Amino acid sequence: MPEAKSDAFVFFGATGDLAYKQIFPALQAMMRRGHLDMPLIGIGRSAWTVDQFIARARDSIEKHGVVDEDAFQKLASRLQYISGDIADADTYRQLRSTLGKAQHPLHYLAIPPDMFEAVVGHLSTSGCAENARVIIEKPFGRDLASAQALNRVLEQSFPANAIFRIDHYLGKEAIQNLLYFRFANAFLTPIWNRDHIANIQITMAESFGVQGRGSFYDDVGAIRDVVQNHMLQVVSLLATDPPLDKHPDAMRDAKLQLFDAMQPIAPDDVVRGQFDGYLREPGVAPNSSIETFVALRLRIENARWAGVPFYIRAGKQLPVTATEVMVKLKSPVNAIFDNATSAQENYFRFQLSPDVLISLGARCKTPGEEMAGEMVELVAHRHSADEMMPYERLLGDAILGDAALFARYDSIEAAWRTVTPILGNTVPLQTYDPQSWGPNAATQMLAADGGWHDPGAMESEDGHAG
Repeated sequence: MPEAKSDAFVFFGATGDLAYKQIFPALQAMMRRGHLDMPLIGIGRSAWTVDQFIARARDSIEKHGVVDEDAFQKLASRLQYISGDIADADTYRQLRSTLGKAQHPLHYLAIPPDMFEAVVGHLSTSGCAENARVIIEKPFGRDLASAQALNRVLEQSFPANAIFRIDHYLGKEAIQNLLYFRFANAFLTPIWNRDHIANIQITMAESFGVQGRGSFYDDVGAIRDVVQNHMLQVVSLLATDPPLDKHPDAMRDAKLQLFDAMQPIAPDDVVRGQFDGYLREPGVAPNSSIETFVALRLRIENARWAGVPFYIRAGKQLPVTATEVMVKLKSPVNAIFDNATSAQENYFRFQLSPDVLISLGARCKTPGEEMAGEMVELVAHRHSADEMMPYERLLGDAILGDAALFARYDSIEAAWRTVTPILGNTVPLQTYDPQSWGPNAATQMLAADGGWHDPGAMESEDGHAG
């Protein structure tokens, strides 16, 4: 039986940064494609009129996209605004009245995580949670225990299939293409395993710092901010076994098996760094031990990947803004050309930001009598056309009740178990120079495996690699 389509969209935190940068542009895009025909109710603390709220939406789209006048006018005609404290029961009485005849509202919590419990409780007691769905932004907890507690709170008010844990990374076109490339090409099937792959590297580099968000970042750090969610999700797409069928839960079941095979990360396999100058950032504690850089070795113990290291690296104030995957293949067993077998390594390179770029590193013979060659890169696919924004795709799916691109709780819990041994100050913190590739120990981590591949410079529209 098909899921009921949501008939109202409620977004808490409507005057906040996330709504301004991402949600309004996504709503206009959905309106332009004809995917949005329902009341759009924003809730915020600012004492705004509806006209001021509409002006905020226009300013958002002008700053982070292009105003499509026809689509925007349709969007503006559906926008409503409730000014109120989300901890006050009266706000929810107003919401229940504003929802009117809506039977299946979708509530999107674009608010700090410490407010989730209060909002969910009020939605339940006010009747706004009945036959409704809820979208929860990351981070889903800050460790295993808090994730478990948050999930218990959510499931007291919403059935499991009505809870959508959003990770905007899963809605990116590049991430979708990564999954498609893996399972749509027969030539990968015989080599995508421990027999042929030497190691896999994933780099998420940002050339900027915390950009005025010091108080937020100082409570999170690189491991919680991007490794436990974004980067482990990328690993799951690279490493999961083929799902049994096309049903959304089949893929999520396959990913859970992969997460369960991830070994808890040992502190000895981790380098944590903090860029010189971080302690002077506004909002950062003067003695902060939060990492702005992390490099780690992840091990997956199953028949496909045992013995293949997965290297993950993420940080701020690095030389470039880039997100990239490098899959290095093993050298030929019987190399008959060239002296250095290490020079024979082939690879697949997946550029995830800003464009979709898939390339193959191969050796070709150089001109002349000698049987010698050089490495060349063959671009397999590039896509830079007008693509669907991550939030547009994910909000549209949630409205339809399609959870395929949303993280299921059991996988989130497994990811927390993977990173639990390296949370806090278990791993010593090292200082690194801004615009470097992190502490020297991170470079040494891959010395025996041929070193890191350092991505080239890339620019993204919102200034973020992720």
